[in-house]
Amino acid sequence: METSNQSFFTEFFILGLSQNSHLQGPIFIVFFHMYLTTLLGNIVIITIICADFHLQKPMYYFLMNLSFLDICFTSGTIPKMLEICLTGNKSIKFLACILQFYICSSFICTEFFLLSVMALDRYVAICQPLRYTVIMSKRAVVLLAAASWLLGFLGTIPHTVLISTLSFCGSHEINHFFCDLTALLKLSCTDTFFINIATFAEGVVIGLCPFILTIISYVLIISNIMKMSSTGGRKKSFSTCSAHLTAVLLFYGTELGVYMRTTSGVSLEKDKLFAVMFTIVIPMVNPFIYSLRNNEVKRALRKFKKNICYQENTLHKVE
Repeated sequence: METSNQSFFTEFFILGLSQNSHLQGPIFIVFFHMYLTTLLGNIVIITIICADFHLQKPMYYFLMNLSFLDICFTSGTIPKMLEICLTGNKSIKFLACILQFYICSSFICTEFFLLSVMALDRYVAICQPLRYTVIMSKRAVVLLAAASWLLGFLGTIPHTVLISTLSFCGSHEINHFFCDLTALLKLSCTDTFFINIATFAEGVVIGLCPFILTIISYVLIISNIMKMSSTGGRKKSFSTCSAHLTAVLLFYGTELGVYMRTTSGVSLEKDKLFAVMFTIVIPMVNPFIYSLRNNEVKRALRKFKKNICYQENTLHKVE
């Protein structure tokens, strides 16, 4: 399709993780199992938080939002990659590609805000325990979560509009496994200077600022924990916060490293590896990070397993 007029442009071709036909089967098997693990792990987290009365707390409400976000995020990227591996169908409509870019960018931005809100919740719980129930009221918790989603989806609209106005007059093959920003900019024959500036500015406002606020929160939290006289309380607080901080550093490290730069000198192959981290690996390990270091979640999981086993035994007896 040799035209610079975007109105006649209808589709891209996503090349996937590898163009080697012999690797498509192994890639499909590996990522299909990773996707199922991500879905199962996050669905279990959501289920036990909804079902267990002891987990009806702000921290777990935010965690439930994070799990739902991770399910949506991976479902917006991985199924297309699996389709490419299984059927070889690499085409994606232009509007579908722009929509995928918008949705994925919105989920990323939402997670930036959500992780900051979770850090704020831990700060109030540990540094302001007597005022915790007042500050983190049900109304405040719902508003903070809703604001994270709203800001995430509104903040990426200008960027998406800019991307949709680009002209793609050369190759329409996206060297990635989804409609990623850097891969799209590489294909554009339009000057991308202003979009690069907008990308950096958005990274500062939506990515770096929440990250700094999150780090400040954890510095204050750790400082407060060190002053605790109770060894048990210190250990419990460290256990919870270290899990949160691990997830924060993994997510921010890959995201800001990829997007807060221009397209010059960008290695798309390296970007694919980073993208695998934040689109599938981090959403897959988040449930384990938050559950394995949290005694309340582990107790709820054991209770959940017992209930499942009890129901299965009851059904067998009825049969």
